[in-house]
Amino acid sequence: MNWEQLLSNKRLGQEGAPTRKDDRSEFQRDFDRLIFSAPFRRLQNKTQVFPLPGSVFVHNRLTHSLEVSSVGRSLGNDVSRLLLERHPELYATHLTELGSIVSAACLAHDLGNPPFGHSGERAIGTYFSEGNGQWLETYTCKETGDGLSAKQWQDLIHFEGNANAFRLLTHHFKGRRKGGFVMTYSTLASIVKYPFSSDLAGQKRKFGFFQSEAEDYKKIADELGIIRLDSPADTLRFVRYPLVYLVEAADDICYEIMDIEDAHKLKILTSDETKQALLAFFPADEQARLCERMQELDDVNEQVVYLRSVVIGRLEQECVRVFVENEDKILSGTFEGCLIDHIHPVQHDAYKACEKLAYGNIYHARTVVDIEIAGYKVMTQLLDVMVDAVTHSDKAYSKILLNRVSSQYDILAPTLYERIMAVLDYISGMTDVYALDVYRKLNGMSLPVV
Repeated sequence: MNWEQLLSNKRLGQEGAPTRKDDRSEFQRDFDRLIFSAPFRRLQNKTQVFPLPGSVFVHNRLTHSLEVSSVGRSLGNDVSRLLLERHPELYATHLTELGSIVSAACLAHDLGNPPFGHSGERAIGTYFSEGNGQWLETYTCKETGDGLSAKQWQDLIHFEGNANAFRLLTHHFKGRRKGGFVMTYSTLASIVKYPFSSDLAGQKRKFGFFQSEAEDYKKIADELGIIRLDSPADTLRFVRYPLVYLVEAADDICYEIMDIEDAHKLKILTSDETKQALLAFFPADEQARLCERMQELDDVNEQVVYLRSVVIGRLEQECVRVFVENEDKILSGTFEGCLIDHIHPVQHDAYKACEKLAYGNIYHARTVVDIEIAGYKVMTQLLDVMVDAVTHSDKAYSKILLNRVSSQYDILAPTLYERIMAVLDYISGMTDVYALDVYRKLNGMSLPVV
């Protein structure tokens, strides 16, 4: 792969449109379109890890996405500067705009996540693979006369937020201009962490695009020159687009370190545990200097904030170094793992220790588990009633349910697959609070107040 072809400001759905003339680049336009979009605003009411805030404010999907975007911009700008020193002949290309591309992609990376964090994502997949939706695998729809293909079934049982984000940005929803958000090819390619279809998802349940958007990704990959890998017939599998590594690194840095800070705020981790975890990212001599600097801050929360900031800065520097040193492997599609896997051993060991600490003390905390339990129940109930409604749309109750769904969702599409995907569009787009409100209304536990 080569940078000249990889970086394109062509827009999916507006390939022949002229470039606008003002001070913003096309990639900055991507960022602005996302910031002002309804799906992005809804992230403020979607769980990141911990329950949405009571008296203590912790991260939600929106604040997380903004922070990831900030780190992503730094990663892109630093990589751009170093690569241009190595390849001055590329100054006339979009390599100068890596920061804008990566920051926009980071802003979009969680748009497809359903309510209730990762538990909501799992709830959708397991609803079809081992729950009440199993019957759909062999079902023939009475209204449409069709069923689900083997590949379409894989989309459902491996439902993935990353693939759903790509769908949200590219799918032609009713009432929206053709091509979804009409984003640039490079920004769209940067959010696809797993560039293969769902039939290759395997045990990790990860993939990059649904069957409904497979041709869109192929079109982007062909345009940008992303290397296609050998795979079974009628299956798409590509190497990673280079900027995906930077988007992934920004996400990895933010969620791991910010989860530690949130756990400290919620008193899941003590101040000593938190400081030790963050200081471990530095060799002994630097730890001493950092401790001296911390003593100038009276408030313990400010001490943790200070340590968190220098840890993020160090991890950002390390990921930039790894990317630039491995440019050839990344462009040839032979780089293995993520950038974090290749950082200096001191930082890598500390990062893995934080992962272990988070897994044992944070992700299994009672409040987090309670959200997962409640999320499963709410998501399953919503899926039950909506799937039944689109597969038996002639029933009186089904008609009532379908009438309350926004017209942008093609809930009465001509094929069963499209109808089920419209249900997933509708439910995954809900906020936590809205999903709970709909759940209560469906169960007669809440009535609208006039």
